[in-house]
Amino acid sequence: MKTEIFTTAGDGTQQECGHQTILFTEDMQGMENNVINLYPEARFEVFEGFGGAITDSAAYVYSLMNEEQKKTLIETYFSEEQMKYGIVRIHMDSCDFSTEMYEAMSDKEDLELKSFSFERTEKYILPMLEDAQKAAGKPLEIMLSPWSPPAFMKTNDSRKYGGSLKQEYYGMWADYLCRYIEEFQKRGYKVRRISLQNEPKAAQTWDSCIYTAAQEKEFLEAHMYPALKSRGMGDIEIFIWDHNKERVYERVKEIVDDMTKDMVAGVAFHWYSGDHFEALDLIRREYPDLKMIISESCIEYSKFGVTDERKNAARLSHEIIGDLNNGMTAFYDWNLLLDETGGPNHVGNFCHAPFLYDREKKILTPQLIFHHFNHFSHYIKKGARRIGFSRYTDLLDVTAFENPDGELVFVILNRTKQAIPVVLRVDGKIAELEVQPEAVCTGCISND
Repeated sequence: MKTEIFTTAGDGTQQECGHQTILFTEDMQGMENNVINLYPEARFEVFEGFGGAITDSAAYVYSLMNEEQKKTLIETYFSEEQMKYGIVRIHMDSCDFSTEMYEAMSDKEDLELKSFSFERTEKYILPMLEDAQKAAGKPLEIMLSPWSPPAFMKTNDSRKYGGSLKQEYYGMWADYLCRYIEEFQKRGYKVRRISLQNEPKAAQTWDSCIYTAAQEKEFLEAHMYPALKSRGMGDIEIFIWDHNKERVYERVKEIVDDMTKDMVAGVAFHWYSGDHFEALDLIRREYPDLKMIISESCIEYSKFGVTDERKNAARLSHEIIGDLNNGMTAFYDWNLLLDETGGPNHVGNFCHAPFLYDREKKILTPQLIFHHFNHFSHYIKKGARRIGFSRYTDLLDVTAFENPDGELVFVILNRTKQAIPVVLRVDGKIAELEVQPEAVCTGCISND
């Protein structure tokens, strides 16, 4: 038995420790110190895959690149040989990461949505989505999320600053969302899931809408779920919340009951308010059939230092590992691509992305977080099942999976500035390795 170890150092390089082959030996001495145990017989939820968001901004920047750069980006993310992304999140109407605010229709008298236009989605998003699907060689599974209803449907008559959906427009808004799904389906794309509202607690300076738990439950139960069923789209999964984790457990308790449990496929959450991994564990224990997905995470320049790449990359890997270990079954990164400023963003809410494109120099540059994400998405395959482990120190973040072909995969993150020794133990055999400072490493264990 051996393990192939792939390591990315804190500066994004793969130096002398970048790729190692380490053989297992019998644990003759009964090692007790520095041990990380893997337990393949302890099996948990099945993982559905990794992906990211094709936003209007990402797709606009994509349109500026030459054909060679486009091919590099798309094949890196979506080909089976590289990151293997198979899921994509797309906003319905504009979000903050759009080049401008827009909505598919704005006529409150148009009850039949005859003026509905898919033109803005077709302009930038669909060309990038089409290239991504070709690179994947299979239908990508799309998650659609709204940031705001049209302004006339809201209590503040604006796409921005929160406001709520007017009661008289609940039915029309459900029809509007179904129309978005149908437009994608007519063009041959597979919409697998939707969320009811992006960040329903946040009154943002950009496209946003407030839902209390009671409002979200009413819209789900009386309008959105029946609208999907009546159109033969009952197989599309509905996700609630789609906001930060500090209130995810309460939201699930307030919405999921005997009446709605068959309507709600899962709960989506973001990372911006901190770890709260325990909240996911509570949901996993009390609602074992409910899927949990992270639908958005990124480094906000307003919150984290622009130049602190090492800490920021480690923050995101720490997030992914913690979410995986507490029941997350799918991970969506935010913008797949942005320009050198972390935009465009129509309200200046700039963020980092795994790839940045310098518009003036016309250079596409992978960032350190790209290398971190690759340590998960390339090696943990769709259909992998999480397995048990134990670790000797909390200085290391660890997660482990068994791929569908039986290969064991583990990821270890060292956020400290010192190398940390590890004795990996599996089925009575051990292998010794050292995790480099501020590094992430992935190991693939085979019986060869």
